Amino acid sequence: MSKLGVILSKEFRQIIRNPAIIRLIFIMPVIQLLVLPNAADYEIKNINLQVTDHDHSALSRRLIDNISATGYFKVIGYGSDRNQAMVAIEKDKADLILEIPHNFERDLIREESARLMLAVNAINGVKASLGGAYLNNLLRQFNGDIRTEWLQPDRLQKPFSITTTFTNWFNPGMNYKYFMVPGILVLLLTMVGMNLTAINIVREKEIGTIEQINVSPIKKHHFILGKLIPFWVLGLVVLTIGFLIARLVYGIVPLGAYWTIYVFAAVYLLVILGMGLLVSTFSATQQQAMLVSFFIMMIFILMGGLYTSIDSMPEWAKWITRINPVTYFIEVMRRVVLKGANLGDVTKELSIILGYALLVNGLAILSYRKRS
Repeated sequence: MSKLGVILSKEFRQIIRNPAIIRLIFIMPVIQLLVLPNAADYEIKNINLQVTDHDHSALSRRLIDNISATGYFKVIGYGSDRNQAMVAIEKDKADLILEIPHNFERDLIREESARLMLAVNAINGVKASLGGAYLNNLLRQFNGDIRTEWLQPDRLQKPFSITTTFTNWFNPGMNYKYFMVPGILVLLLTMVGMNLTAINIVREKEIGTIEQINVSPIKKHHFILGKLIPFWVLGLVVLTIGFLIARLVYGIVPLGAYWTIYVFAAVYLLVILGMGLLVSTFSATQQQAMLVSFFIMMIFILMGGLYTSIDSMPEWAKWITRINPVTYFIEVMRRVVLKGANLGDVTKELSIILGYALLVNGLAILSYRKRS
């Protein structure tokens, strides 16, 4: 048996005998793919709305009924006391306050204009901005409906109107799970790959077997490949498990070919596993390796484009995303799953990741110092 074969045999036996790794491979993908897509919902619902109605007119009641009927807002209080409404928002019981002034209906009829006051609890910035935008759209729609009803066809010419029809390409049902699950698969592969390899060489140091390897006639590149290949295989197994769950639970079937994703994933895993090995060669303990890998993963995840749009980031942050391998894999995964992209469509991203893999694994080989 070759030197590389001996190391691979040792590593596979060591993995099989470690129940923690087996649980991590089979249980972690199931839990993450069942919980995260159902929790990471971009739609904001059940926004708590406190209504202060000083008018108590037919129009004000109609406005409130229209808001409640959308399903996005939950009217938690209705009254005419402004102080009571402010207490609700100060105690975080209300997310928004809609105040309808006196003579709201009369001003709208006589002067054809009326003012409303909207107060937003901005502690939760995302919920505040989206909730305020939802309510503003509803108010504009209500205003348009009222103007249409009051239009007098016998005296006024009907104004011009523009009607827009639209279609949603690549995700016709606007199902956010089709958007989230491919990205979560990438994060899953990243976390499993980097965590396992980051503690691999350090574990050899802690149990003392690294000294036996150092005095053996094994080349550095054989040693690094022996540490990398088993987890590379396990990473592809994790990806397969993720695709099975995505299909059985969420009905997600890529429009593109599976082999396109696997080719890219195979190269991507070389990058992630190489980073883990690079961390492991410089770490003295498993705790140190896990903390460093956790720090790297947090940057990759938060700036990968899954939870935050890259286009909305400042320019300096966009430059960081360009050296983030997670960004490229999430983009490729979504393009293959939702758009049906083939390998030729992702040649640019694949070339970048391939260069990344050569650089990282080359550094891992060079940084490992074999002592005799």
